[in-house]
Amino acid sequence: MFKTIEWKNNSVVMIDQRLLPTEEIYRTLLPTEEIYRTYKDFLDVAEAIREMVVRGAPAIGVAAAMGVALGALQINAKERKGFAKEFEKVCKIMASTRPTAVNLFWAIERMKRVLKQNPKSGADELKQLLVQEAKNIHKQDIEINKRMGRHGSKLIKNKATILTHCNAGALATAGYGTALGVIRAAVEDGKKIKVFADETRPFLQGSRLTAWELMKDGIDTTLITDNMAGYMMKKGLIDVVIVGADRIAANGDTANKIGTYSVAVLAKEHKIPFYVAAPISTIDLKIKNGEKIPIEERDIREVTHIKDIPVAPGGIKVRNPAFDVTPNKFITAIITEKGVSRKSFEKSLKRLYSLTWPSP
Repeated sequence: MFKTIEWKNNSVVMIDQRLLPTEEIYRTLLPTEEIYRTYKDFLDVAEAIREMVVRGAPAIGVAAAMGVALGALQINAKERKGFAKEFEKVCKIMASTRPTAVNLFWAIERMKRVLKQNPKSGADELKQLLVQEAKNIHKQDIEINKRMGRHGSKLIKNKATILTHCNAGALATAGYGTALGVIRAAVEDGKKIKVFADETRPFLQGSRLTAWELMKDGIDTTLITDNMAGYMMKKGLIDVVIVGADRIAANGDTANKIGTYSVAVLAKEHKIPFYVAAPISTIDLKIKNGEKIPIEERDIREVTHIKDIPVAPGGIKVRNPAFDVTPNKFITAIITEKGVSRKSFEKSLKRLYSLTWPSP
């Protein structure tokens, strides 16, 4: 099984997701070791997050924590006061990489908490504590995903056909996945599952990454373009929709990859359950509703080009929001590691958030 991200020899190692889709292609075109990038400078980790070497809200959170730990190791200050000042700069740089995925800010806050909880520790000890915290976040994310999968599997009937959008699998997390974690758990429970994977324009995470993951697992998967979803629903070929999330507001409004809103509206029209699978760390109780969620705009070349091949006329005006927000009225339930949230989301999400496992 591939590893999305790991801490190794005081460096951060990540699979470069831009080079996927298939194992066969990268083995043919590139030496295998080049698929994995090793980062020894926290600035390079920040750039890797920004440039989508690693993507998916939980994985971004883990990468941010490891980047902060790496940055801490690079600080030369010996006194705690000087160390803390430089550490704050590291955190600020890491926080500037991706504005929508709240897991990034959650992970940075956990790293900052290490300093607050160890007021008498010097620079050297703090560095080791920060490295350990980053490792803890990585390990916990995998267990969180598996726990989430067990909750979600209960909602999936045997022989169900599931539509998913973007990639919310092992590549989007430290391992196992959120939306794909629910699918994996259902298969592990002995259910015969089929999946339709939206290609997810413009970055094609569905066709490049989700299809790749599910095929490696031997799960029956059919790739469709984004604008085929309504047709498949009308034909009665889809039983349930499961997606991940990058940020969930206090009322359950959910930001996810652009196109999710359209799928949710279609699912509502066709009376198909629409589930969001995300860890508690994706819930932002400070944001009242989806209107307050910042939406990242990305490079227009992601729309006008596929890889380096132009697919649009030069000079055309382009918009490229990376995410959209699905209002809570279109969401059937939100699956977390602490249980399943149903309407009213404002009450149920707050209740789940307050539970003690695992500590947020």
